[in-house]
Amino acid sequence: MSTSYLLERAWVGGRVEADVLVEIADGRFTRVEPGATTDAAPLRGLTLPGLANAHSHAFHRSLRGRTQRERGTFWTWRDQMYAVAERLDPDSYFRLARAAYREMVAAGFTSVGEFHYVHHRPDGSPYETDAMREALTAAAGEAGIRLVLLDTCYLSSGFGAPLEGVQVRYSDGSAAAWAARAGDGPAAIHSVRAVPRDQLHAFRGRRTLHVHLSEQVAENEACLAAYGVTPTRLLHDEGLLGPATTVVHATHLADEDVELLGSTGTNVCITPTTERDLADGIGPARRLRDSGCRVSIGTDSHAVVDPFEELRGLEMDERLATQRRGHWTAGELLDAGTAHDVLGLDDVGRIEVGARGDLVTIDTTSPRTAGTGSDEHTAVFAATAADVRHVVVDGATVYGEGDDEQIGRELGEAIGALWT
Repeated sequence: MSTSYLLERAWVGGRVEADVLVEIADGRFTRVEPGATTDAAPLRGLTLPGLANAHSHAFHRSLRGRTQRERGTFWTWRDQMYAVAERLDPDSYFRLARAAYREMVAAGFTSVGEFHYVHHRPDGSPYETDAMREALTAAAGEAGIRLVLLDTCYLSSGFGAPLEGVQVRYSDGSAAAWAARAGDGPAAIHSVRAVPRDQLHAFRGRRTLHVHLSEQVAENEACLAAYGVTPTRLLHDEGLLGPATTVVHATHLADEDVELLGSTGTNVCITPTTERDLADGIGPARRLRDSGCRVSIGTDSHAVVDPFEELRGLEMDERLATQRRGHWTAGELLDAGTAHDVLGLDDVGRIEVGARGDLVTIDTTSPRTAGTGSDEHTAVFAATAADVRHVVVDGATVYGEGDDEQIGRELGEAIGALWT
């Protein structure tokens, strides 16, 4: 089956082209022709390649508007997150994740890396099948988003200490038992807090590996006390840095940490809206890119689901930290926004022949985007998720105008059921 579109304006080959004819067959672009004249169905506005959400915890979507009601820290926020994790079962997780993934699709994300660690029943006993993982897979399938499930190992409440409370449903008991359940696909180490050093060797050689890194100063201090090195140095010494690894947050880094991440070609996922919501701090994203890291974005806790806001955050946070402007070009930010490769998806994120047929079209005439130039600067410095009008994944339309009401209803019902 073949589908054709005439894109009024599109980001192709690193620049905006007009009247781009694309044909998609069997989920891939078979023709990309700028300046075309055709009767193909037009997509008005500015069309981008599909955007990548490299870091998601789907169930955190239920916390939006609730954890912001009072003062606190990352650690008090975590207590509220644990309360939700305790309530989840496969059915409620499916409903919540499906609605959360639909919100992501409506915002322009066509792939998501789900950092998944709620594996077992609340008492820690396993389900008959890997039911929570199956719930996420089914939810993504119905939402129309491409899922990379990053099955996450979680063994300790902190640097070898016993698990506490709801954490028992995260753990398989050992890295070997985790691997027996999770298989050899994309994987994650929750953090150097949650997986003791003597278990880290089990993750060497993974083709896709993600890990939370130095999100909090307290994590760095505890790692230094436990092992005498920073979390970055620990991962390096254990042979876990490199192009197959993506570290998430990387907020509080020493100069040596930046050099280690860059020299090994390790990927970095920055989640600006979560980092500001939790008061985590501002990480050295530009320095990391300049040192050799591939930078991507994620929505993490889903305090905001908006790829354009995440991309702007990379630049705006640097401005606040340095009191200077112009750290990232719009093209560099779009490159970060389309970094599906950090999820092991090397054939997504480009409008070119042979790539997967993903398209995200934004309105260039809205109150936010009108008069902004209808180019890459419109996308990253003016547009919001509300300007997304049409989303295609593998050639199939998965979001169009008029879908928002249903998405909002599903989110309300799924989240309301968890809190009642």
